[in-house]
Amino acid sequence: MAVLVVDKHKNPLMPCTEARARCLLDRERARIHKLYPFTIRIVDRLVENSVVDGVQVKIDPGSKETGAALVRTDDDGTHALSLYSITHRGDQIHKKMQQRANYRRRRRSKNLRYRSPRFKNRKRRVGSLPPSLQHRVDTVVSWVKRLTKLAPVTGISMELVQFDTQKLQNPEISGIEYQQGTLFGYEVREYLLLKWGHKCAYCGKENIPLEVEHIIPKAHGGSNRISNLTLACHECNQKKGDKPIEVFLKNKPKILKKIQEQCKTPLKDAAAVNATRWSLYNQLKKFGLPVETGTGGQTKWNRTRLNIPKEHWLDAVCVGTVSNVSGINKPVLCIQCYGRGSHQRTRVDSHGFPKGHCMRTKRVHGFATGDIVFAQVPKGKKQGEYIGRVSVRQSGSFDLKTASGKIEGISWKYCRLLAKNDGY
Repeated sequence: MAVLVVDKHKNPLMPCTEARARCLLDRERARIHKLYPFTIRIVDRLVENSVVDGVQVKIDPGSKETGAALVRTDDDGTHALSLYSITHRGDQIHKKMQQRANYRRRRRSKNLRYRSPRFKNRKRRVGSLPPSLQHRVDTVVSWVKRLTKLAPVTGISMELVQFDTQKLQNPEISGIEYQQGTLFGYEVREYLLLKWGHKCAYCGKENIPLEVEHIIPKAHGGSNRISNLTLACHECNQKKGDKPIEVFLKNKPKILKKIQEQCKTPLKDAAAVNATRWSLYNQLKKFGLPVETGTGGQTKWNRTRLNIPKEHWLDAVCVGTVSNVSGINKPVLCIQCYGRGSHQRTRVDSHGFPKGHCMRTKRVHGFATGDIVFAQVPKGKKQGEYIGRVSVRQSGSFDLKTASGKIEGISWKYCRLLAKNDGY
């Protein structure tokens, strides 16, 4: 994974390798500027005296997880420098909003003082999104902003719409050939693969070639609507033929019921991505950088053509126009969204009854809950060195959550701040 580099005035330079960064740190030509993502600051160089070619940020938006990549493009193709996996917490926000709504309903139903209605002054602005969806946009924009400060970003690519490549290659093309194009069928197949879990709907086989199959055969009036399509292996597709699904699965009532329920079930994750893509695109354009867009079918075509595994961060590398890809076998920085805490001062149990009160101040002796600290305990049962996230108490006795477990009762005097809590 490439190390981000800035000059002594914190202007971004070209990323370097880990060995180069270690050499600069050993020779005291650089200092550690940031831990996540790891960035060094060179103390004897300015951006005016350096060669900066520029890099590109590529994004593959998702509902639960978004892939991002920092790449460099030249005549040899696309070279992946850093890979990122951003895990959203939209489901947690949705759950919290429902819990808050339940609290309001409970207060309204109780015999409390009369409150005048406020629905008339609660107008939603045009283009606004629910908090669980707005969080996805804000998270991606926040990390793009962070990368533009630490790397010489000259362009952004994201998965959004399909280019009119057929018209560019053949201006005389028309009719059904123009409508289908080179990527014909990729969007429908990608949707069905996601909906049916990359396996045959009838026998459940995986990792085999799958065919698009009509649940209600066209011979019996079935249409080409997406709700009437499923995936089947070649053997099951030939056995079913033009039989109604009730006849074909008469001896398998559980599978029949599952298919009939699943074919009508909408894709919640696909709807979330579809609802946020234009908002994300408009936010990225505000950076003042060229924004390249591509479709999911184009991304899959690039990934299949180059024989690249299916991962969010690797999909991000394949977004847009890609001729060749290298450097994908790198460690991935996994970014988990935690939030910055809560304004709620009273904690409640699972039934909604209060069980404790929080402190009025969030920082104790310079530390806040969620900060990453290094603790060096010189003596006692907890003697040793630990690195993890801290949970502060007013008494100054902190809890530390490390990779090996939870350490309780560490004094703030033994802790040293490594990185403040920024919500990730």
